[in-house]
Amino acid sequence: MIRISQLKIPCGHREGDLENRIRKILRIPNGKALQFEIRRHSVDARKKPQLFDIYTVDVDLGEDPKAEKKRVAKLKNKEIALAAPTVYSFPEAGSEKMAKRPVIIGAGPAGLFCALMLAEHGYHPLLLERGKPVEERDRDIRNYWKTGALDPSSNVQFGEGGAGTFSDGKLNTQINDKTGRSDEVLRIFTQAGAPEDIRYESKPHIGTDKLMEVIPAIRNRILEAGGDVRFRATVTRLEVRGGAVSAVILEDGSRVETDLVVLAPGHSARDTIEALFEDGIPMEQKAFAVGLRVSHPQSLIDKAQYGICDREQMKRLGLSAASYKLTARTSSGRGVYSFCMCPGGYIVDASSEPGRIAVNGMSEHARGSLRANSAIVCTIGPEEFGGDHPLQGMFFQRELEEKAYSIGKGAVPVQSFLSLKEKFEERVAKGSGENSIESGEDPRLYGQDLCIRGNWTEADLSGLLPPALTGDFLEGMEQFDRRIPGFAGPEAVTAGVEARTSSPVRIPRGEDLQSQVRGLYPCGEGAGYAGGIMSAAMDGIRVAEAIRRRFEVPDPDTVREWKEKIQAGSN
Repeated sequence: MIRISQLKIPCGHREGDLENRIRKILRIPNGKALQFEIRRHSVDARKKPQLFDIYTVDVDLGEDPKAEKKRVAKLKNKEIALAAPTVYSFPEAGSEKMAKRPVIIGAGPAGLFCALMLAEHGYHPLLLERGKPVEERDRDIRNYWKTGALDPSSNVQFGEGGAGTFSDGKLNTQINDKTGRSDEVLRIFTQAGAPEDIRYESKPHIGTDKLMEVIPAIRNRILEAGGDVRFRATVTRLEVRGGAVSAVILEDGSRVETDLVVLAPGHSARDTIEALFEDGIPMEQKAFAVGLRVSHPQSLIDKAQYGICDREQMKRLGLSAASYKLTARTSSGRGVYSFCMCPGGYIVDASSEPGRIAVNGMSEHARGSLRANSAIVCTIGPEEFGGDHPLQGMFFQRELEEKAYSIGKGAVPVQSFLSLKEKFEERVAKGSGENSIESGEDPRLYGQDLCIRGNWTEADLSGLLPPALTGDFLEGMEQFDRRIPGFAGPEAVTAGVEARTSSPVRIPRGEDLQSQVRGLYPCGEGAGYAGGIMSAAMDGIRVAEAIRRRFEVPDPDTVREWKEKIQAGSN
């Protein structure tokens, strides 16, 4: 296999142009058969509005390795090399006997992928999810956005698929991943119905609408392989005896005996984390980031990134809605950056607790809305949480979300960026200030679709974050405006609060991936080891590998006993 990198073709090229370029570069006559696979694709807009597709392709000429090596050497092109694709391999089983059924807490990407790998290799895991199947969850979420009736166990944060299901479905990946886990995750997603292009696009995404089909397909694979999935099964306690896991206790009082628990609760399972902390599970503070969700007309972003914003022209060139990734360092030294950018997307009410408001961003696969949004967040370390308690970062998040709820009177508080800047400057000048905006005051918010899912209201966000964070947020926005003209202009709209960028807690684990409590495997974003769908899924696979290396595959009699307990309702 021969790999060609940095293969450049003008956007809007015809279907056969890529193969013709490959033949020209490798000096392959038209009569000779070849097969190729796109390994990576991106758009080069450095000379906008002249735009180019950039490909990395692996080419199979049907030649033996010696002939391929000779061909590559003869071409003397630094962008041509022998390809060595990483092939994922699940490890060999260990020798320790698995006496009790493994339990996985949480059906987000970490839990789902851990369960899938264990199920398909004979370990018959039991997956416990506090929320509902994704089909029912979708109805609950849309009902909440319409009526404001929140189900604390079935919302944007909780339920099958995890928080990422109601986001853009971004799959940040590394083509040179040495373990092959990233390719394995993408392969599983495409087998479950995700678009094939996620395997090579530089900024792959599935979209919430497609995830509605993909997640159930992964669930069905787990079931077909011998795993079990139980919904509406909130874990409230972890039973520990002699420094080792002995059982999990559910909200309904039922007890599941086990000596192996994969803890993958997601970054918003605060009640679960609090309960486990009270049970003595070691935890520590972790830095994260907080800020506001900011949206702009998608045309503004398209024009800045591509040099064009006409949708028909973009379609002819094969361009999707433009995205951005921005970072800044403020005069105070704080990092400010864009997070979870959603082209052609929606700001969504992502709350999961009564009396608190959290926002996030979401896009469907087509990214077809008229606005782009992203969280613009400021880094914050434990020294700013306001205390030494291991869960202090979580308490800080709750405080901000309660404040957002109060400011918005139960709805998502929204303010134009220029109004926010003006109100904050007034606060600084006065030394204090009250939230004093009346709904309908700022005409910049009305007469257009702001693409917000859930109830929203005009409100003053200038006092939502601590003053130091608001000041750095504004400074970061001004820096971003120099890169994307209009970013801090009259069309920018802010909404709050965005405080769940990652878990504020880490559950320490050793080289064998176990906690200090034997048999407990902290996993994914909620445990502090991932940030997003891709890294969480990969961490789920990594934990499954650790379990595989430790345990032999249970024999049929043992599995039968586990299944009988499930049927009897005792496990």
